[in-house]
Amino acid sequence: MTDSKNIFKLFYGSAVALAIVFLILLFINKYDWAGWVLLFFFLSLAVGFRGNESLKGLSFTVVIFGTVALALFHPEYFQEWGTFKLSNLITPLIQLIMFGMGTSMSLKDFGAVIKTPKGVVIGVLSQFIIMPVLGYTLATLSGFPPEIAAGIVLIGCSPSGLASNVMCYLAKANLALSLSVTSITTLIAPFVTPFLMKLFAGQMVEIDLYKMMWDISKMIIIPIGAGLIFNRILSGKSKWLDNAMPLVSMFGIAFILTIITAAGRDSLLKIGPLLVVLVIIHNSCGYLLGYWSARLFKMPERDCRTIAIEVGMQNAGLASGIAKEMGKIATVGLAPAVFGPLMNISGSILASWWHNRAPNDVLKPDSKSATD
Repeated sequence: MTDSKNIFKLFYGSAVALAIVFLILLFINKYDWAGWVLLFFFLSLAVGFRGNESLKGLSFTVVIFGTVALALFHPEYFQEWGTFKLSNLITPLIQLIMFGMGTSMSLKDFGAVIKTPKGVVIGVLSQFIIMPVLGYTLATLSGFPPEIAAGIVLIGCSPSGLASNVMCYLAKANLALSLSVTSITTLIAPFVTPFLMKLFAGQMVEIDLYKMMWDISKMIIIPIGAGLIFNRILSGKSKWLDNAMPLVSMFGIAFILTIITAAGRDSLLKIGPLLVVLVIIHNSCGYLLGYWSARLFKMPERDCRTIAIEVGMQNAGLASGIAKEMGKIATVGLAPAVFGPLMNISGSILASWWHNRAPNDVLKPDSKSATD
């Protein structure tokens, strides 16, 4: 155990050394090497985090920061390979991630919607009311060019993110409710997201309602349907796939965010700091208002935590895919690219905070969940 701890400490030491080298390279204007040094700094930090129970959940996010940093210094690596544009991989990767989601689901999972309608209805309505309105408000106040502002609206109009289920588990929230809300918001997104985009972003960018419905259906309904069929036919016979899909999903999300960063690098360098601030406000207010929307309906603490996380954590990968299908990956796609890594950090912090504070309704054996 001591030896393994020392190994992780070595990676922390490596990260410190690489940080110093990075600052030196910036000082002497050696930018070609700076991007690579920054990448290895984040990779070293990610490995170091694996040795700490409270930090290891951030390892994947730190890796994303590393690849995004490299894309900022060397966008040419993530734009084209030969004559092939890497942005063409975004939609297939989203479909692969959604297929993986489908393989982990069954029709029985939707039984919770019938058994616990109150929590699901509040979660879904909170998701598609709070975040779009917040996104529109922040986009209007931002002063950004219309297409970049529309990206803030887009992330708000997207369904719950898959990472929300993991965060709900860590936060000792209602995991069954989380899975139900994520599934329902994802499945109705082909119809709700285009309508909300037309309503809130129609004056910022041209929204082809029916095309967007079809584009989202291709990325969600068809792959999830295929995954459900796959799970039905090979139930219990695809253990390897169950183990592989989380890794495939993580790689896919990281690659998508990196491609978008490379495509919108120039715009991101100009408006990056303000966009980061607006994304943090959007994400944080989603948690806060989601939590209190559940409290308003007198839901127990576990369910309030669930709704907070479901509302605050969006499917940034799907939003990126929509931006790609709109042909505006370098502008509309910027807000989702920033939102993705930041929500994983904030979600991990919030989940860790709640993890060490048992919900009040868990402490009272005679209490009943509002979703029962």
